[in-house]
Amino acid sequence: MFGILAFVASVSAVHAEGDAKAGATIFAQCSACHAVGAGAQNNVGPVLNGVVGRPAGSFPGYRYSSAMRKSGLTWDEATLTQYLHGPDKLVPGTKMACPGVASDKDVADVIAFLKQQTGQ
Repeated sequence: MFGILAFVASVSAVHAEGDAKAGATIFAQCSACHAVGAGAQNNVGPVLNGVVGRPAGSFPGYRYSSAMRKSGLTWDEATLTQYLHGPDKLVPGTKMACPGVASDKDVADVIAFLKQQTGQ
């Protein structure tokens, strides 16, 4: 019985952490507007290198919506999760046109991928 509980707990922890490799595949849809990695530049959306832990509306050289600049958010995992599920729900008036990502697993995977993007 204990072995089964330990297995379930470890599977839940892995799911909650996300799979960066799967996140890279999902992020391909986001790359129409956002860039990551060395040499990334602002596009329709801002560069997402180092986004986890960064204050919202703060990447240099990107023209954010007033709503995003005034949001007072910091992009931690919980906030990114809410935002990726429904950008306009968390930040009404955001310029991000994405309707959101429905799957909790896909959101966790994208966040795991973004956590690896330092731009170096």
